Amino acid sequence: MADGASDVIVVGAGHNGLICAAYLARAGIDTTVVEARSTVGGCASTVDELGARFNICNCDHTMIRAMPIIDELDLGSHGLTYLESDASFVHTFHDGSPPWPFFHEPEQTIAALAALYPSQVAGYRRYLVDAMPVASLMLEMAATVPGFSAMTRTALRSRPVAWRRLLAWSKASLLDVLGHYFDDWRLIMPAVTTGPTVWGVPPSTPGTGLAGLLYATRHLAKTGRPAGGSGMLTDAVASTFRAAGGRVVTDARVDRIVLRDGVTSGVRLTDGRMLNAPTVVAACDPKRVFVDWLDEVPSKAAALVESWRANDPGEGYEAKIDAVLSRPPHYLAADALNPWLEADQVATVTTAVSPTLEGCREAHELRRSGLVHPTPSILMNVPSVLDPAMRSVDGNHVLSLEVLFTPYSHPGGWKTSTEPRRWLDLWGSMIQEDLDDLVVDWRVMTPEDYDEQFSMRRGHTPSYAGSPLAALFGRQPELTRYTTPIDGLYLCGAGTFPGAGVFGASGRNAAATVSRHLGGASHAA
Repeated sequence: MADGASDVIVVGAGHNGLICAAYLARAGIDTTVVEARSTVGGCASTVDELGARFNICNCDHTMIRAMPIIDELDLGSHGLTYLESDASFVHTFHDGSPPWPFFHEPEQTIAALAALYPSQVAGYRRYLVDAMPVASLMLEMAATVPGFSAMTRTALRSRPVAWRRLLAWSKASLLDVLGHYFDDWRLIMPAVTTGPTVWGVPPSTPGTGLAGLLYATRHLAKTGRPAGGSGMLTDAVASTFRAAGGRVVTDARVDRIVLRDGVTSGVRLTDGRMLNAPTVVAACDPKRVFVDWLDEVPSKAAALVESWRANDPGEGYEAKIDAVLSRPPHYLAADALNPWLEADQVATVTTAVSPTLEGCREAHELRRSGLVHPTPSILMNVPSVLDPAMRSVDGNHVLSLEVLFTPYSHPGGWKTSTEPRRWLDLWGSMIQEDLDDLVVDWRVMTPEDYDEQFSMRRGHTPSYAGSPLAALFGRQPELTRYTTPIDGLYLCGAGTFPGAGVFGASGRNAAATVSRHLGGASHAA
């Protein structure tokens, strides 16, 4: 059975897939989005569970707010508004070291460091002088549709030293980059926790140096949260997509990308339906596209398919506890932060809890055996303090607790593991209240759950790991140019340039590429 034809089918209704589709539809291209789940949003979505609202992943949005996407798609007219807290992050440590707050305004951050880590202030000022122009260039390049000429023009508009430093840091390790400015690990580990640890690699790995731009980027782009939950972003994109004539088909799991004479002709779903389109954009794991979904492999694509078949992206390593709380917690670290933040603000802001550098190294070693470190890297917040719409039907608050380095291959599996309860108890040791009095109900999302519910193979979250130089020269064009050797098949999503997180640039860039190839209007400069 075949459904009506479209010009383009976008596979996957995560934020990148929806953004790509919205740009295409607004360019006058007949576009259909197919999504395996019953709702849109993917890992950027917000769900109703335990009588409350929970974000599938951490709710902070930074990178997408630095892109022109929100204005270009007029998402404000489709219900998207952002809430902002005074601070962007709070950085705490398992060993009890003094916490320090991070603010969007550099001088506020420096003022806090002057009281808490005065020996690091001079290094932070040197860091800002060096890193801010590089972060600005990196954001400009992310918003540039990849191509040698376009990206060269973007690079030439910057100061030569910024371009040289961008290339140098993209080859270096995070420890090399930040070690040049800070001699206290407590200024380095927060960038490790929210950078290489989230990516699943050690901070000593060459190529992780661009994580050194995290502080500078957050000074340039203010962190915020969509009112109503992270999923309000994807709901707004879906709304603008539909308003432009686009169609969303949910509960539609792709079984095959169908080719005829080596050219894309549509997708076949697991229920037997055939959706026809001469162009398919896969906003999902590239390995799944090339290894699992192609019903035939044209000779010109054989080498690429074999390379992906041999590529093992690894497995997932993140888990998340969502809990309903009778009231906001009072963190023990809040007292030390009192000069800069009220106690309820500390609960609101995302707190990164980091181990020592040695603890981070040990966590990587344990992960190889499927084990979780006694003091894992944690990202936690209580979003309902800032956003009342996130509260439960009974007015209770909600906790978001992300735990990193929780391997998919956990001995005995996750269904009977006692680890999640241990993480909740560990969180309980960070608050003044009695845990059992505070927690009304809770649930856990393990790597197994992300595999089962979000089609993330072994819980793995794809991410682009290439450098700006790779994008400049079009290395791995399926990831940096969104094109493949198969006519009519394109990629976008977190596995393509410029990378993971709630960013959206790859969806925007891929749409410009597809639109240009189809002869439609384009938003690209």
